[in-house]
Amino acid sequence: MRDHATGPGERPRHVDLEDENVHWDQDMSYGQYLDLERLLDCQHPVSDQHDEMLFIVIHQASELWMRLCLHEAHAAAEHIRRDALRPAFKMLTRVARIQEQLIKAWEVLVTMTPADYLSFRDELGQSSGFQSYQYRELEFLLGNKNARMIEAHRGHPGHYARLHRVLEAPSLYDVTLQRLADRGFAIPADRLERDWAEPYEACPEVEAAWAAIYRDTATHWELYELAEKLVDLEYNFQKWRFSHMKTVERIIGYRRGTGGTAGVGYLVKALDLQFFPELWSVRTSL
Repeated sequence: MRDHATGPGERPRHVDLEDENVHWDQDMSYGQYLDLERLLDCQHPVSDQHDEMLFIVIHQASELWMRLCLHEAHAAAEHIRRDALRPAFKMLTRVARIQEQLIKAWEVLVTMTPADYLSFRDELGQSSGFQSYQYRELEFLLGNKNARMIEAHRGHPGHYARLHRVLEAPSLYDVTLQRLADRGFAIPADRLERDWAEPYEACPEVEAAWAAIYRDTATHWELYELAEKLVDLEYNFQKWRFSHMKTVERIIGYRRGTGGTAGVGYLVKALDLQFFPELWSVRTSL
């Protein structure tokens, strides 16, 4: 290939691709592999307002990221269940990086002013992010079990059944505590076999187990690393919740949400929810 280097202040020369082995004709193109025609035909604003496209794309992109979060988090839970912690670490790290993208998405959405949003908000009807079945599945998988939340999806049998399955299965934290027990820690039986559809309740014995791990990280390095991966995950989830709350406050103030919740008030309450309580309380007791 010819040298196209330029000196300081010179304009770049024309790049010649003629001697590159470019596949101009493909059996499968980039667009076909990604099914881009269908993907890019999923944005259908219901108003003629310019900012509605932003609103749609941000939420669709977030749902795609959540799909990948679920793919990775379910796989991580299965690897933890089988005591294959190293592959789980990679998956949990990837979830944390995806969460960073979800948090950044709010920064794009807040370029929309209250007037921009109100210009098409009435067209949304009762649709709301509260109804995201992927978000609900992710919360169930991480341990925020609440059977009542499934009722918003009763009209969609497939989503309803899947959410029931995840609700009634051990959460990521449940399988982690089973792993601690298998490694010799004294985890109470009522934390290892219980009604998985019920919210997890913290207990002193579990905190004591984590304290032993944190006090002797050299001996329990894998479990210590697992603990910190879970803390990363919950830390980022809380940052996402906080950014969501502040975005809603900035755009609609204290109006009620389109899905019927109290809006900002509801999102503020959600900030108090924890997935892995002893991993936070142990920091005080160490």
